[in-house]
Amino acid sequence: MSQAHALSDDQVAGELKKMTAFIRQEALEKAKEIEIKADEEFAIEKSKLVRQETAAIDSHYEKKFKQAAMSQQITRSKVANQTRLEILKEREALLNHLFDEAGKRLSGFSGDKGKYKGLLEKLILQGLYALNEDHVWIRARKVDYDLVGSAIGAAAKEFKTQLGREIKVEIDEQRPLPEGLAGGISIVGGNGKIDINNTLEERLKLLETDSLPTIRTTLFGPNANRKFYD
Repeated sequence: MSQAHALSDDQVAGELKKMTAFIRQEALEKAKEIEIKADEEFAIEKSKLVRQETAAIDSHYEKKFKQAAMSQQITRSKVANQTRLEILKEREALLNHLFDEAGKRLSGFSGDKGKYKGLLEKLILQGLYALNEDHVWIRARKVDYDLVGSAIGAAAKEFKTQLGREIKVEIDEQRPLPEGLAGGISIVGGNGKIDINNTLEERLKLLETDSLPTIRTTLFGPNANRKFYD
């Protein structure tokens, strides 16, 4: 049986040194592990914060982009509507000018006696067919009485040919049309209760109303926004 010997001071110092080195090594390794884990957690947290901030920035600029897009759309719509209104205004001005010019030229139409007489015949005949009576009166400008008298004869003859009966047509010299009119006639029937206005001014008004859609199409082309037609 061996006897235990007491350690010398050097041996004790050596053992302490070994224990100290071991503890120090474990501490360093533990510190390294903590540092690595801290770095990993920092990287994870950093990545998380970066993603959050990136998402916030993306959301912010997406909102700004939508606002800008909406603002641009509103502006574009306003400009388009304003442009459309300006175009409609210019078109309306052009049409008004067109009919104003036509109105100014009416006064010169009666200067061509041949054409004017032919027109008077048609205007009178139209009234005769519309009234379809045995006796009617024609009102006209005094300056047109001669031409109207001649036109009455031709219109009454055509009426008889078409309907097979006589019709009495007289000029109402008691109530002539104003001399300021461009021309045309007014036909009175129904014992004075029916008055068909066939003056040139009235015919131009009818033309403006009835032919305006056709004139618009001729001048400006078909309306792209119109889906239904009569």
